[in-house]
Amino acid sequence: MRWNKTALTTFVTCALAASTSFTASAVTTLKLSHNQDRNHPVHKSMQYMADEVKELTDGEVRIRIYPNGQLGTQRESMELLQNGALDIAKSNASEMEAFEPAYGAFNIPYIFRDRDHYYRVMQGEVGEKILESSHDKGFVGLTYYDAGARSFYASKAINSPADLSGMKIRVQPSPTAVEMIKLMGGSPTPLSYGELYTAMQQGVVDGAENNPTALTTARHGEVAKVFSQDEHTMIPDVLVISSKVWDKLPQDQQEALKKAAKDSMMYHKDLWTKMTNEAIEKAKDGMGVKFVTVEKQPFVDAVKPMHDAALNNPAIADYVRGIDALAVQ
Repeated sequence: MRWNKTALTTFVTCALAASTSFTASAVTTLKLSHNQDRNHPVHKSMQYMADEVKELTDGEVRIRIYPNGQLGTQRESMELLQNGALDIAKSNASEMEAFEPAYGAFNIPYIFRDRDHYYRVMQGEVGEKILESSHDKGFVGLTYYDAGARSFYASKAINSPADLSGMKIRVQPSPTAVEMIKLMGGSPTPLSYGELYTAMQQGVVDGAENNPTALTTARHGEVAKVFSQDEHTMIPDVLVISSKVWDKLPQDQQEALKKAAKDSMMYHKDLWTKMTNEAIEKAKDGMGVKFVTVEKQPFVDAVKPMHDAALNNPAIADYVRGIDALAVQ
């Protein structure tokens, strides 16, 4: 069942009014919305956080998780959050850029050299500043969740940008993603994720880009038999809380929530690693997908104008410089 925005806001607001209290004598119950199912690492990691928050606050703060987009899409959840009609939501940096430009730093291709670099940023000062940057926009970041490295998959290997010439590549509806594919020589085709399987099957698009789990969870390995591991982006999921809700929490509860959120990021790291490895093995052995390791430098060179532009963009330049400084340690 789809909700129109007015009905969704009314429903969530009424639900919150019935269950959320900030009085000293009552339990504070925070509603958390996300779009994955209960078996996904993101859900399990947030449940880990919820259990720790309850323990750290002696049961005074509890988190009720609504998976599968029950309270709306990621974008709808963000809008409800800004209005104070929803407490906590999971989104990703691609969509977050529209609400807070600072998150655009994460969307630049090859901004992260590898996974270790990614985690140095997420756990460090730069990552924390980006989480805090949006308070005046109606939400505050709590933590990041690893969503893997995105690479190309199609019916042929993509070993260099030249191989993308003439290919229609499905991308998220993101200006950054569109620009990346153009610079690499392909033809970007924004398309709903739910339509992608059929689009590849019917030749509407020639390929796509995502992390390896898409091959199995969405069965894309049935219609795309080569996964070229160029790892052009590592775009994190982001867990955010309404500024109105955050500001009402006493400091000790804020600290407990923040600690639990950070701990859940590292818990999620292990879950995500396991899920990715299992997906790769299943795609190889059960679906006949070939994994190709590619030379990344030609791809890096192709999208260098995006990195240069970011360094001249006042909204994200300082963040980009901070990320670059953590590349080698």
